[in-house]
Amino acid sequence: METVDLTNHAFWNGKRTLVTGHTGFKGGWLVLCLQQLGAQVTGLALPPATQPSLFKLARVAQGIDSHFCDIRDSDRLAALVRACRPEIVLHLAAQPLVRASYLDPLATYATNVMGSAHVLDALRGLDSVRVALMVSTDKVYHNLEQPYPYREHDALGGHDPYSASKAASEIVIASYRDAFLRSQGVAVATARAGNVIGGGDWSPDRLIPDAVRAWQAHETLEIRRPQATRPWQHVLEPLHGYLKLAQQLWHRPELAGPYNFGPHTHEAATVQEVVELARKAYGQGVVRYGNGSEGPHEAGWLALETAKARLALGVQAKWNLAETVARTMAWYQAQQDGADARELCLAEIAQYESAAHCGACA
Repeated sequence: METVDLTNHAFWNGKRTLVTGHTGFKGGWLVLCLQQLGAQVTGLALPPATQPSLFKLARVAQGIDSHFCDIRDSDRLAALVRACRPEIVLHLAAQPLVRASYLDPLATYATNVMGSAHVLDALRGLDSVRVALMVSTDKVYHNLEQPYPYREHDALGGHDPYSASKAASEIVIASYRDAFLRSQGVAVATARAGNVIGGGDWSPDRLIPDAVRAWQAHETLEIRRPQATRPWQHVLEPLHGYLKLAQQLWHRPELAGPYNFGPHTHEAATVQEVVELARKAYGQGVVRYGNGSEGPHEAGWLALETAKARLALGVQAKWNLAETVARTMAWYQAQQDGADARELCLAEIAQYESAAHCGACA
């Protein structure tokens, strides 16, 4: 198998790459990675949803063709996609929050299901495109609340509207792949990533951003479900996987299909374990742990089996949980102290590349 890594400039240099959701946390980091690789990036997304935002602080729009567009607007989306004639599409735009999906389920379904359909439909008949990577979530699986790591062939499902919308979008994506895009020469895959943390996320109802907001304001961090278990990973881990997968799909379209991206299975950790690592790294912070009864239903135990990505793509986690949390809290502290967000991200990307190379040589 061809060696693929984050620093493969020869492959990515000049590739016309469409990123939806580039104004978000993961999308912003992805664009910065692609810029380092020399890709010709077009971004489509709603304006940043938070203040502050990584998009603005890290000047993500700098050097790319950036457009504000709602993926629920099929006509405008199709016009922009066809105008940029992408060779590779990385679809990250979504309504990504569980609790927000309870507040507005219809908007969640419209964005995550029909928005994904609009992206795929814009690719029908477009002769430039070779790869479409649709970013999904670890929450697409029918959760049995058992200590079992979910595999790509396990049943899809979803109790909350967010999880259900992403599971439904997986069925839509598979249909477009099988009915239209495979015969057109487009390799379509879905990437199901575990819980992502890293500097520059200011979304509401996410663990690390909530901790940073509380502790910077000298307030108490309220934790609803301290024993909830998740597959936590640094944002660069799945992004590295997405880039590797997209590159392999270009050369080996038969690899199309779903892929899990997450830490080693045994490194799934509770919310409380992550909070205590964050508090240690931050140096201070008051926490109040609830008993798990507050708020609407959320999954209690979730882990991913990532053998497929490891064996087919050579992707595995480079940074363990303690290092991931320490790096994340250091990013926020440095940014609060006046460091430039873009430079912080680029330095972390360079450090991850170095870790990836060391891992490849091990």
